[in-house]
Amino acid sequence: MFKTRLLSGILLVIIAFVTICLGGDVLFVTLLAISLIGMMELCQVVKVGKKLPGIVSYLAAAVYYFLLRADRKEDILFLVILFLVVLMAVYVFSFPAYGTEQIVMSFFALFYVAVMLSYIYQTRLLEDGLFLVGLVFLCSWGCDTCAYCVGVLIGKHKMAPKLSPKKSVEGAVGGLLGAALLGALYALAISRWGGVSASPAAYALICFVGGMISMVGDLAASAIKRNHEIKDYGKLIPGHGGILDRFDSVIFTAPAIYYLALAIA
Repeated sequence: MFKTRLLSGILLVIIAFVTICLGGDVLFVTLLAISLIGMMELCQVVKVGKKLPGIVSYLAAAVYYFLLRADRKEDILFLVILFLVVLMAVYVFSFPAYGTEQIVMSFFALFYVAVMLSYIYQTRLLEDGLFLVGLVFLCSWGCDTCAYCVGVLIGKHKMAPKLSPKKSVEGAVGGLLGAALLGALYALAISRWGGVSASPAAYALICFVGGMISMVGDLAASAIKRNHEIKDYGKLIPGHGGILDRFDSVIFTAPAIYYLALAIA
């Protein structure tokens, strides 16, 4: 299991690196596909992954992404309103085929997965976006790795005992400090070899804050699973589970890095 998880993790890092470097349509299509799969996993939690509410949600996500690609952000609010109206039409005209929770989850999936993950693409479009978007994964996966190592070594006090018994306060602190350190080292590296001027202090702060937010994303995904008594969201990634099992913290980190980069970097 460990070997499978490790190999899958390495493959994910390679795919992320290649798509981020290429950017443009490659990153756009990859994120759209990941978003649709993640939305399907979330909708399947309430048994509408392959049913009409879920399908309406996927269509809305596709339209949202193409509005971003066409730089028509002013139309997104109209899309959200139309999406809600169509989803409620499905609810009332098929009543009682779907419960309220199923409709709400289908609506929520658009924002929780597609909109949040789209900030990876939006960050890539910023000035120095090639390097800034790396912070999304650095502070989420880096924080998670550091938190795990510190937690195993010295973790004693449970952070969320009912939700995630293995996570400790010591691990969380270690994860945040580790993420900040990685951010500073990353800034030094890209300043020297990437041809950009990056402040180690600014990148450390971004990764520290991003690390805190990534923990919320991780625990939020766990809470949904606990409420619905499932172990994993899917089986797409061997050793990791589904898209949401691997990208749970990235989902929250992506918009955080986008706005922190605008404010600080």
